[in-house]
Amino acid sequence: MKFVYRFFFQTVFGWRIQDDRPAELPSYIVVVAPHTSNWDFWVGVCVRSLANMKDVKFLAKASLFKPPLGWFFRAMGGYPVNRSKSAYLVESIVAMFKSGELTKITITPEGTRKYQPDWKTGFHRIATMANVPIVLCTFDYAQKLAILSEPFPLTDDVSGDIERMKDWFRPHKGKNPENGVR
Repeated sequence: MKFVYRFFFQTVFGWRIQDDRPAELPSYIVVVAPHTSNWDFWVGVCVRSLANMKDVKFLAKASLFKPPLGWFFRAMGGYPVNRSKSAYLVESIVAMFKSGELTKITITPEGTRKYQPDWKTGFHRIATMANVPIVLCTFDYAQKLAILSEPFPLTDDVSGDIERMKDWFRPHKGKNPENGVR
């Protein structure tokens, strides 16, 4: 299957992957931004396969997990999130990390494909409480380049960390750049 992903993603569509993650990173959170298009999912599926990240799960809005496609998103490693009732989501994910049920997960901090100046902070709390590093990931459609960063150093200053992350993401253009990180 990897051959198929490589053929289409790299040969036909001309995308490249820059993977700066350490070779042995057993557990981490992948923070993906800017999330501006439904195409990000398919780019992510290709990157996940080609960068040997098959065990990386992802969070997505609960409505995607209803018939007829719910089975597909679950099979791909998705966890549904009811955005109106996510009170214990952080604690649940932390518990899954601590128990070993979950070792890697992808989160889009914007929480939507539209421009969102105020990012959700749950990913930072999960990383801190579960003591797992964050890897930044972007899909730069202008350069046809997917980038996975080395672990991003977190501090106790959540707002400051998010601003530093946004600085890292700003130069990269999503499919719909007007909805990207500003």
